[in-house]
Amino acid sequence: MRLDKFLKVSRLIKRRTVAKDVSEQGRVWINGREAKASSTVKPGDELTVRFGQKSVTVRVERIAENPRKEEAAELYTILREEQHKQETDW
Repeated sequence: MRLDKFLKVSRLIKRRTVAKDVSEQGRVWINGREAKASSTVKPGDELTVRFGQKSVTVRVERIAENPRKEEAAELYTILREEQHKQETDW
């Protein structure tokens, strides 16, 4: 499944266009490599997504084309969440 679609159906990102934009900005990695929106995601992959001052790393557990809202969280397991310090120019 395409990365942008997985981010949307898993509800890590609410809209596919936003998922595509985030991917194209270089803020998503699959198994430690920068990923584009069209990259393929499969079970076992580790995704890291940077949201502003926070990044979330998840392991893809399964792929589903149209999961119900209640099933979306079962598509991945959160491995870690990190806060990033905001750099200041003094």
